Amino acid sequence: MSHGVRPERRPVDEAESLRANRADWDAYADEYQSTHGDFLGDSGFLWGPEGVREDDVLALGTVSGRDVLEIGCGAGQCSRWVLARGGRPIGIDVSMRQLQHSRRIDLEHGVQVPVLCAGAAGLPFGDASFDVVFSAFGALQFVADADALVADIARVLRPGGRFSFSVTHPTRWMFPDDPGEEGLVASQSYWDRTPYVEVDDETGETRYVEHHRTVGDWVHALSTNRFRLVELLEPQWPEHHDRVWGGWSRVRGLLTPGTAIFVADLAGDPSLRRSPAR
Repeated sequence: MSHGVRPERRPVDEAESLRANRADWDAYADEYQSTHGDFLGDSGFLWGPEGVREDDVLALGTVSGRDVLEIGCGAGQCSRWVLARGGRPIGIDVSMRQLQHSRRIDLEHGVQVPVLCAGAAGLPFGDASFDVVFSAFGALQFVADADALVADIARVLRPGGRFSFSVTHPTRWMFPDDPGEEGLVASQSYWDRTPYVEVDDETGETRYVEHHRTVGDWVHALSTNRFRLVELLEPQWPEHHDRVWGGWSRVRGLLTPGTAIFVADLAGDPSLRRSPAR
């Protein structure tokens, strides 16, 4: 927890979540890209702090010739990966500062990824606009209403479309966000969905909000919105991976999962279903 804020557990609506997290990411974007930019790569596609690559898991299926939406794109690294493989990506993010970093990388490489400053709640796109929608640790934990989010993703996807996303593994909610051994001691109920909030000590302003869903909550949101769950990946910590990223570390990662990757198809044309090749 950063200096000057106090943690709370209380209900938070969509508007307050967006306001707080937009300001937080605008303030954190420079540090985030400086700290993690080399690990992510300018046009790399990592699903989480374990370093799992889309080239290896193929969770998006085919992207060549497809219209692809990235939710929570940050500096556009994953969308740039899609573009390099023949897809037509567009990225959205709540943080204008993150999108400025995306533009910086575009200028450095002479390749431009279309981006839009927008939140995941209430996607600003027409019905059936995309073949693939994905979020690589980008945004979903910051949205208050997961059912409405998944319904909106189903709306903008074409029949047979693919929705893949990674989030902090829901079981992590039970543990303190600590990369050391203290982060291995359960202290919070897995079923307590009360949001985690950080409040400014001086102003009382909400500075950060994170929402929790169980694995079952995500499965329910998908199944009630015409999605078929294709796969749930729980990456193991790589043997020689020593990177600490927030609460992710070798100490914790060898014992408990830190990331969950959901892969789902919308009812319809099966042409986008994931290849069994690894």
